[in-house]
Amino acid sequence: MTTSLLEDLLQETRQRLGAGLDALTLERAVAGIFFTGVELSNGCCGLAATPIKEIPAAVCCSSSLGALPSPGKLRGRPAADVLEDLAPGTGPMRRAMAIATLNALIETLWQRDGAPRDAQVSGGDAAQALALRPGERVVLVGAFAPYMRAFRKEGRHYRVLEMDPATLRADELPHYAPASAAPQIIPWADVLISTATTLTNDSLDALLSHASPGTRIAIVGPTAPLLPGPYRARGIQVVGGTRARQAGPLLDLLAEGASGYHLFEKSVDRVNLVLD
Repeated sequence: MTTSLLEDLLQETRQRLGAGLDALTLERAVAGIFFTGVELSNGCCGLAATPIKEIPAAVCCSSSLGALPSPGKLRGRPAADVLEDLAPGTGPMRRAMAIATLNALIETLWQRDGAPRDAQVSGGDAAQALALRPGERVVLVGAFAPYMRAFRKEGRHYRVLEMDPATLRADELPHYAPASAAPQIIPWADVLISTATTLTNDSLDALLSHASPGTRIAIVGPTAPLLPGPYRARGIQVVGGTRARQAGPLLDLLAEGASGYHLFEKSVDRVNLVLD
């Protein structure tokens, strides 16, 4: 691929919205501890994981100014302008806000056009949609605690690529590998399940390039844009994202430090695109 997954998602969104994109502005933006959320002027809402561990300069001093997405100046800003922060090299917090904006624009398409016709849409956990088979070896990109618990109970062979080993418990560490080991670990997988936050740090395309032919792949998390075409072009079978029920109450929760446990099936619905 000559363009990145995120670039292709952005291009398709712009093409489908057309001139309608120019009329949309940010109504509200919240950079929560765990998730960043955006409400557009049309009421549509989008989320992305807050990359707090990737912002060492985000402290109360002048070094944080370039890391944060223009506090106090976001309301009324054209959505098209915010999308410029999707460019490579943009700081992680600014990029997260841009991905949340992209997700709100894709929610606009869902509300205008209905669910994608070229994908099977389901609810619940993405791993259920992937339907893991007995004996399949799994590589997780990101320490998904519920998946690791399930895999241990099943006796499944799995590895976890994670930037911060402190996020794993002692009984999970034998399965750990540093993120730098991706070229050696990912080809071993029958199934690759990656956190969608790899879109924020611009590592997803490189991770996908290490997958062996025939590997089944899922991209999971509220950061994942729910637009099937660019994923299918890369051989991805399942995309697990979210849709907000109501923007106002959701953003209020984010402003109070809500995590996924406070949101899923309450303020947001988990939505899977199955692309087989």
